Amino acid sequence: MPFWNSNHSRRYFSRFSDSIICTLRRESKIDAGIACFHNHTGTRSSLPPPPPHRLDQSEVWFVKVVCTVCFRFSPSLDIFHSNYFSKNLTPTIAFNVIRCIGTFINNPHLAFNFFQFTKNNLKLFHCFATYDFLLRSLCQMGIHDLAKLVYEYMRVDGYSPDSSCLGFLVSSFAHIGEFDVAKEFLVQALSSENVEVSPQVYNNLLSLLVKGNRVAEAVCFFRVHILSSKNCNVDTFTFNIVIRALCGAREVDKAFEFFNGMGRFNCLPNLMTYNILINGLCRVGEVDRGRELLREIQSGNGFHPDVVTYTSMISGYSKLGNMEAALNIFDEMINCGTKPNLFTFNVLINGFVKKGDMASALNMHEKMRFLGCIPDVVTFTSLLDGYCRSGQVDQGLKLWDEMNVKNLYPNVYTFAILINALCKENRINEARDLLRQLKSRGDIVPRPFIYNPVIDGFCKAGNIDEANVIVAEMAEKRCNPDKLTYTILIIGHCVKGRMLEAISIFNKMLAVGCAPDAITVNSLINCLLKAGMPNEAFKIMQTASEDLKLDMPSLRRTIPFKTNMDITVAV
Repeated sequence: MPFWNSNHSRRYFSRFSDSIICTLRRESKIDAGIACFHNHTGTRSSLPPPPPHRLDQSEVWFVKVVCTVCFRFSPSLDIFHSNYFSKNLTPTIAFNVIRCIGTFINNPHLAFNFFQFTKNNLKLFHCFATYDFLLRSLCQMGIHDLAKLVYEYMRVDGYSPDSSCLGFLVSSFAHIGEFDVAKEFLVQALSSENVEVSPQVYNNLLSLLVKGNRVAEAVCFFRVHILSSKNCNVDTFTFNIVIRALCGAREVDKAFEFFNGMGRFNCLPNLMTYNILINGLCRVGEVDRGRELLREIQSGNGFHPDVVTYTSMISGYSKLGNMEAALNIFDEMINCGTKPNLFTFNVLINGFVKKGDMASALNMHEKMRFLGCIPDVVTFTSLLDGYCRSGQVDQGLKLWDEMNVKNLYPNVYTFAILINALCKENRINEARDLLRQLKSRGDIVPRPFIYNPVIDGFCKAGNIDEANVIVAEMAEKRCNPDKLTYTILIIGHCVKGRMLEAISIFNKMLAVGCAPDAITVNSLINCLLKAGMPNEAFKIMQTASEDLKLDMPSLRRTIPFKTNMDITVAV
């Protein structure tokens, strides 16, 4: 059984170590005190210490004694100033002590303190394994400031991290947002002839920079440090990361600059490269350029378009409303033997719905089922949207019921589409029932655009109290009202003559940092004037002009101000 996992061993060694510690306190008897069970002798060398070797029995006991002394006397480690420790503590012993403290005692701070003490006070030259272990354990525990200090000690001792250690450091610091430190590690490695930098290291850093919305920074680092380094063997995967980032940022022309320059670094684009560029072109509406790339793939590059290639093209044409071209690509896809997937059909169905061609959308839905592709919540949401757009709300409700039968749970957009359609047909109570269903859905984070049509419907119907209940439900779901919600409530309360409540809602709107626009302010001021409340109207206008910086010249002419604003002014 391992030493530290045995209760009997702990009790025995605790009693045994107490006698050792007493001996250590008598400096003159240190050698005799520890030598009773430890015959190890150490030597110093100016050469880097060798990798840790397998410990013999006396070294194992010495490691246990040192760990116990560290634990008992922490945070002070002055006891290790003794000549015995200075002579007999070797890099291998130190490594095992640090590993034991960090792993079994689970105290990385103490492990670091022991490392720092032995390095600075005992002038111990630690082995690479010690640095590697400390760097990893400190980062894993989230103690990155000490890890950076260990890295600096390592550099002073003439060590450079190997590819594995470097990759861990770069990834660890990048994950906590310390991108500058991560880049510094990598730049130092790239400038050293002794460090072999694996492509995974800089590929991971580039990916994390892009994920952190630092696309320009990623592109600059790639261009300045990676492409210009002799230590980097960039590959197609590296180029794809940068090209994808630029396409995602809608900078497709810059992406093509790297695409055209791949040959200079002995890299050839693969199908993923073309798919990224085609998708990027389609996103910015340059679908015809995307089609040229599709033809380039088909002309013979050792690979063929796949479902991603074709679906990107279909999506591009669908967004432009060119469903004829989208269908042509779809037919070409089928004829080439590429099977469309769920996303392909959803793109086409949604495109037809947006075009107002419900018949073609339903036809594509049937073809989808015929080819064995099972519709999902996105499919049903698009079809439901199509029915609601064409005024067939009852058909939409049937789809809603079918979804529930198939255990396809409506998402936030399914709720929003159907609720909005019901409100447009003045079926407010049915829309209200859907909101009650939404209240029980803990997996959906609702948005104000779901509630606003129902709140507006009840306000127009004069049922302000129910509108306020819905606003309270929004708060329960942690959905904050937006500008439109507040405007609807303000006007609704004004129409019912509840002017003070309308002013209170306006003030709350300002308090939560939701800045009203000119429509909201104009509506409230006009209602206050009609209600014979020019003083309050003036205060609102003053707030809008001075605090919100809204230009209200027409209202200044409308309000008949007098010197004493406490006197009610007739309108």
